[in-house]
Amino acid sequence: MATRGADDVEIAEARPRKRIRSSTRRKHATSLIHPPRAPQLFAPFRALGLITNHIPFYLQTRSYKDATDGPRIHILTCLGRSWALWEGGKMGLLFVGPEVPDPISCLVMDGDAVWAASGIHVIKYLRGKEVSRVSNPLRTPLAFIVLFGSQLLALTEDGGRMLIWDVSTNEPALSANLQFDIGFTATSILHPATYLNKVLVASNEGDMQLWNIRTQTCIHRFSHSQLCTLPSKPNMGTSSSSITALTQSPAIDVVGVGFLSGEISVYDVRADERLMRMYMDNGGIKALSFRSDGHPILASASSSGHIALWDLDSGGRLLHLIRGAHDGSITTLEWVPGQPVLISSGEDNSVKQWLYESPTAVPRLLKFRSGHHAPPHLIRFYGEDGKQLLSASADRTLRYISVVRDSRSYEMSQGSLARKATTLSKPLASLKFPPITSISSSSTRSKDWDDVLTSHTDEMCVRSWTVLNKRLGKHTFNSAESSKRKSPSGVVKCVCVTACGNFGLAGSSAGEIHMWNMQSGLKRKSLKVGPCPEAVLDRLESPSSTKPKKASERSITGLASDALNRVVIASTSDGTVNFFDFHTCTLDQIMVLPTSAISIMLQRDSGLLAVVCDDMFIRIIDIETRRIVRELSCGVHGRILDIAFSSDSRWIVATSLDSVIRTFDIPTGQLINAFRTPSVATSIAFSPTNDFLATAHVDSVGIFIWANRSQYSEVAFRAISEDHIAEVALPSMQGSEEDEALEALEALGVEDTPADVFSTPSQLDGDLVTLTLLPRARWQTLLNLEVIMHRNKPKEPPKKPEHAPFFLPTLPGVEHRFAIGEKNQAKQDKETRRLDKLAAKSPSILQKLLSELEKSGDSGDVLFDHIKSLSPAAIDVELRLLVSLSSLLQFLRAIKRRLQSHLDFEAVQALQNVVLRMHADVIIENEELRAELEELLKVQKTESGRVLDLLASSLGTLGFVRDTQ
Repeated sequence: MATRGADDVEIAEARPRKRIRSSTRRKHATSLIHPPRAPQLFAPFRALGLITNHIPFYLQTRSYKDATDGPRIHILTCLGRSWALWEGGKMGLLFVGPEVPDPISCLVMDGDAVWAASGIHVIKYLRGKEVSRVSNPLRTPLAFIVLFGSQLLALTEDGGRMLIWDVSTNEPALSANLQFDIGFTATSILHPATYLNKVLVASNEGDMQLWNIRTQTCIHRFSHSQLCTLPSKPNMGTSSSSITALTQSPAIDVVGVGFLSGEISVYDVRADERLMRMYMDNGGIKALSFRSDGHPILASASSSGHIALWDLDSGGRLLHLIRGAHDGSITTLEWVPGQPVLISSGEDNSVKQWLYESPTAVPRLLKFRSGHHAPPHLIRFYGEDGKQLLSASADRTLRYISVVRDSRSYEMSQGSLARKATTLSKPLASLKFPPITSISSSSTRSKDWDDVLTSHTDEMCVRSWTVLNKRLGKHTFNSAESSKRKSPSGVVKCVCVTACGNFGLAGSSAGEIHMWNMQSGLKRKSLKVGPCPEAVLDRLESPSSTKPKKASERSITGLASDALNRVVIASTSDGTVNFFDFHTCTLDQIMVLPTSAISIMLQRDSGLLAVVCDDMFIRIIDIETRRIVRELSCGVHGRILDIAFSSDSRWIVATSLDSVIRTFDIPTGQLINAFRTPSVATSIAFSPTNDFLATAHVDSVGIFIWANRSQYSEVAFRAISEDHIAEVALPSMQGSEEDEALEALEALGVEDTPADVFSTPSQLDGDLVTLTLLPRARWQTLLNLEVIMHRNKPKEPPKKPEHAPFFLPTLPGVEHRFAIGEKNQAKQDKETRRLDKLAAKSPSILQKLLSELEKSGDSGDVLFDHIKSLSPAAIDVELRLLVSLSSLLQFLRAIKRRLQSHLDFEAVQALQNVVLRMHADVIIENEELRAELEELLKVQKTESGRVLDLLASSLGTLGFVRDTQ
């Protein structure tokens, strides 16, 4: 028995409580996955569409007193490096665990606690927060765990050892380290009901052993020959007879054993004999489960996606076979205790609940939660609110995905394929449409008729869909049905729905563009790109370029229409962009590009057309002038896979084969952001509201959402080079745990101002004249304030309201109100006159600033900042309070210094005009003020001459430039 080292098991933490939101301290395990990095334009937000993977789920039921709706069901599923806890009633998401460094290999629950095996650790969580962990002292990965009372049992990945921890205390301790015999590779553990301190261990060789974990001894061995009847094939060795499923039956001493060969044995452990045998074709047994509501039925699942139900009263007779229950291998089967409900999960990223209304009735699908079971390769936002996504995958489905709530996501129906599959005896997946190659939608007329068009691999037809009804639309547009020529039509490469939602267009590999009415499904127009231009033939170097290419040899690679249905734009594989008139179907202009065009995308609001070219460049074309306005380089290491415009037409985001997602600023043509993801992003989409960027990756069935930082804080954009590319981890299912979410929100507000940012000084050069930059009306109002006040003077004095009788005094106003405390108020008014006299004698703010300026002798920045902050009426009052000779002297000197500093020229002129108009008689009568006024006159003439010279020079230069153009 091995002993636990001091550094092998970490100290358990206390039960988590409500965390103060100002705290953003994170766990050490999380910091290994998300290393600190510089703030980026896009912050990881969350992942969509992840339900489960190949790791079996764990089912937990809880019964409550006086509960009328049955026990509550909790389903714990694995998401790779994290886990998700679902509520079985409505399949709603309850918790998502934090990500761990290594993929999770097994999950179990104990009350509110979740135990997850990841690498060499087994981590315990409470309400999604890690509270403790135990580690394998051998430093080898753990593959299987099970809770046995107060003990935790785990199997190593190589199947050679079983480790036992005592988890009844806050500090889990390793109590046993059992080693199996050579030739016995343990795969799973089962505790037989009523067996004290004993567990069954299944092996990869087809044997089983019964162990007493208290005495740490093997009590009995069950040989493969007794468990299984079918002999293993010589060319496959013993691998075909390995035990892949082991479950307890409602009967004591009886267990169900499933083998990779497809055989099922119902075995009596105490008597050491097999009670009955069943067999499933088309794959090995992946899961077994006994029904526990009184009906002796065994459910089994195969690696081909079938579920079989066996009647144990009839010696294992097959009752039902659900073919294609999952689109892939089924990993888990669990009957809900006491209910005729079977829950299954598979590698197709789905969890399904099957209801059995009677023992002999065919089960029906009650509820399910699913996502793509193959990585999506094409995603596009639907609508203008940015809350819905349309995604297409290699699993031959089109899914509607909600960004705000996962329960609103669904798969678009392709018809009653299940009935057809049963009638034709074919797999359901073989009847689905081929993978989608192009998606286009317009929600303008979504309530009236179909609003989505799709093209499919190697097909000549285009299909319409209706998002409102969640199904395939009424029309299937065939591009070859109206063709009169003998040559066959090409396959459809791209589609486009007009902005008004009335027309759908499709471009084929034969160089033809067809237009249909979305309401009636009738064909309206046809457009042809014509033969290859001479400029393209000169560029091509192939021998066949000497002959002009026909229209049927020019494949359409991209299709778009403008917002007003005036222009139809099509790109071809030979490197041309063709502009057609929407109404007359005539070819107006052909633009020849340096290389072939892969795809195009039009931003209808701005009229900018982005063309993805084969030389790793994105060329921006203005469809009004029909010129290339920008050329954006995406490096030299991988071709461009997809692009997306921001809704304001300022950015364009591109993903390429080098796993880098780049963001370009279109006005400047500079690369402003780039980050590298762990896997290649095959498709991207920018939200119409500019808040999210969605990406689909080559190795994941989920869709990942990134938050746009510029929507939450001021972000300074500057050009970066290809050397400054950050490594960013993909978002998790719930974004992150609470601490990480708070840190992410704080990171959104981090100032991202570069160190060398330029701030405009108050004056560019000492020889230049600087104005206040305030509106001209401010100083015009100050100069004409008396005229304005005289004009706004009321024609008649205000009339007093009629008084009530003298003994009932009233208050002024529309409504008659009695003034009860008027006499007391009059006494208070008389008492405040002394304060008014004292306030009149105290100096104003302007006088205080003038005194401070006289002592310091600077240019008066503080004084003039205060003056510029006042309204014209307030400035007029302040200037009228300059009644003393010292105040006027200080003010004249301040104006003179400001003129000499070449600042606030128009403000100084306005203030000088008003002061001389108010206090001219006082200044002339006083000898000291008169001398200061003469000096001010000299400075005024000098500075005015400088300003006039500068204006004359500028006017002369402007006139010369105007005459030469």
